[in-house]
Parts: sequence; structure tokens; C-alpha cells
Amino acid sequence: MKKHLTIAAAAAALVGLAAPAYAANGPFGFEPIEGSAYGHQTADWDLPLVAPDGFTQQLVADETVLDIYGGGTDDLTDMNVHNETGVDAGRYLYRTHEVGSNGALSVVDLRTGEAKVIAQRADWRRLDGIEWTAWGTVLFAEETTGGRLFEAFLDPQDPTNVVKVEERREVGVLRHEGIGAMADGTVFVIDELNGGSIFKFVPTTRGDLSDGQLYALKVTGLSDAEQSWSPADYLDKAGAFEWVALDMDQVVVDADAAANAVSATEFGRPEDVEIIGQTVYVANTTEDRVVAIDLKKNVLNTFVHAGDNVPAENRGAGVTGFNGPDNLARSADGRLWIVEDNVPSDIWATQPDLDGDGLADEVELFASLKDPGAEISGIYFGKDPKTLFFNIQHPTKSLADGTWRITRR
Repeated sequence: MKKHLTIAAAAAALVGLAAPAYAANGPFGFEPIEGSAYGHQTADWDLPLVAPDGFTQQLVADETVLDIYGGGTDDLTDMNVHNETGVDAGRYLYRTHEVGSNGALSVVDLRTGEAKVIAQRADWRRLDGIEWTAWGTVLFAEETTGGRLFEAFLDPQDPTNVVKVEERREVGVLRHEGIGAMADGTVFVIDELNGGSIFKFVPTTRGDLSDGQLYALKVTGLSDAEQSWSPADYLDKAGAFEWVALDMDQVVVDADAAANAVSATEFGRPEDVEIIGQTVYVANTTEDRVVAIDLKKNVLNTFVHAGDNVPAENRGAGVTGFNGPDNLARSADGRLWIVEDNVPSDIWATQPDLDGDGLADEVELFASLKDPGAEISGIYFGKDPKTLFFNIQHPTKSLADGTWRITRR
């Protein structure tokens, strides 16, 4: 099952070979860095990342530009998405803020640099995932017990103006984080806890999330007891699966309970969702694993796993590795990118599984965060294939909670 444990030159030196050059190709090609930013941890930084040569890091908006909560309270800038279609597509970057109450949706005009809050409510809690839909709305959701998914409708002539926000309980009341929306109207969500499941919502009418059916993923060939989350056997949760329809009366109250009622498969903290073609990727943080869900074959594979196709981290020994995968992104060349909920927070890039064993053929280290108290969140490739957006959340550096971009020169 094991493949190359690649972290660039440092790993290559272990086997006496030159570092692989796969990551150097494409519009966001790079030469992998040698290791995590263990020796660079400081709150006194100008540029946040240890990154490859040939890239420029630029501030988009932090709390020196827009300080939503003030008084030393972090804005907890979490996830990002562009207006991917419509008027001025790619001009605006929408962001969620993961505070405990009075949650906000903000936007940055990437042309002028202006940042502002466009929606905020006292009862919004821990806003996290965000997604642009093919029908021109913004989905965002709460990562908390009883979390709700919302849909923001924008003025077609002014994408910074929210016309209305609708609550979409039919997509599931659960601990939301990642959201993935397909062009046909299907929406994928997850329940972010140890024992959380993976869900698919199919609307009755494309673009109308007020009515439809929610399903939970269930791996076949396992007993109901084996479907439960366990740190001892999570790798067994792979192979053929089915989508099991849930009781919609229960879904709008507690989708996790609805999934438990049909013994849906449970995972270790599913965090984010990314769709590339007909594959849905889910980051399972506790498992140090990213799974790939093939929607055509109805097969779930382990795509990245610490100790198999990427090294496991041992910070005490100074060994760079994969620890706590959190948010996901897709680049223009179809690669999956992964960022860790970890200190230092690393960004990894994968190569496709060309030999058909389910695992990514390479997993390579792109960058590592210098701030000793922060994590990277919300990695996102928008309209420019040479630019990756990312957020710095709860940094040690003052007023540095916000959004950056790194661009290939």
C-alpha cells in the first residue's frame, strides 16, 4: 500500500535520489520546500509562509484593513470563495468568520482592496464552510452542534449586496464545515466530529435547496457495529458504498441522529469537501487521512494517509510530515491541495493516482506557516490559476487574522 514518502529534497536524501519534479509542472508549479517551518516560528513576521522561490506573498485584508470585532478579538477569518460566475466574476472574495456568536460574512473587492461586512446576525455561530453555486448564490454554514446551512442571494448587478438569506435545514442540521456544490444542484456536506458522516443532498429542482432528499454514505460489507467511528480500524472504512436515504423529518432537526438511525459510516472528524470532476474528496482530520469518493463507481479510497504516501509528522524529532488535514482546494490542473490544522500549519499538493491503487502517487510540501499560534484555513484557487488564497486564523501576531494570496511569478 505504501508509496513514496516525499517531502522534497530532505526525503529524497534518505534514499539517495534527487527530489521528484512532478510539482514543478503546471500554472502553479513549484519546487517543494525542504521541511516544515520549525526553525522559523515567530510572531514578528512580514511574510507569513516559508515558500518556494518564484512566488510572491501579498496581503489581501487583515484586521488592519477590516477589524470586524475589535477590542483584541480575532475575526477568525475561516473560508474563502470567489463570485465564480456572473457580473465581474472573480473580482470579489467572500469570507466566513468562525466566532461564537454574531457571525459575519465579509467580502473583499480584489480590484480596489476595499473590505466590508455584507451580512451579520447575532444568532450566527461559528460560520465556517462557504461555496459558490452554479446558480449564483453563496452557501455558508455553522460548525457547531445544531449547525445550519444558509444560502445568500446576491444582487445580480452588485455581487457585494446581499438581497436575502435563506436557512436550508433540508441540507441537514449538523456540525457543518466543508460544502461542495455540483453544477447539477447536488450538494455534499459533512458532520465535523469524531463519528461524523458524509452526506449528499439531491434537490427536487436544481437550484432550489428548500426541497429534496438527504442521503448518508454507507460502506458496504461492514456490520452496523463496524460502521461506528473507532481510531483502531478507520482504514477499514473504504471500498464500495451506497447512499442511504434519511428521514427528512429528522434531518431538519438532527442529521447526525438520522444518519445513526441507518448505521451510516462514521469517520474521524470529516472537515472539508472538494469536488474534482466526478470525485469528492473529504479531509478526515483525526485519521490523518483524505478519502476520495468516486461518484461513478461508488467506491471510496484512501487518497492520502500519513505513513503511506506521505510521512507522518514527528515534531519533537524535527521530522516534517502530514498531521491534521483540514481544508482542501483544487488547482487549475486538477490537483488536490491540503492544509493542516496544526502548528506549523503546512500546505501540501498531491499528484493523481495514475497506478490505480487509490493513493495519490506523490504528496509534496508547498509551504509552511511561520506564526507560532496560528493555522492556515480557507485555501482556495479562484479565477487566476497562478494564485492561491489562504487565511491566517488566531495568529500570535497582533491584528494579523485575515487573508493572504501567494502568486507564482
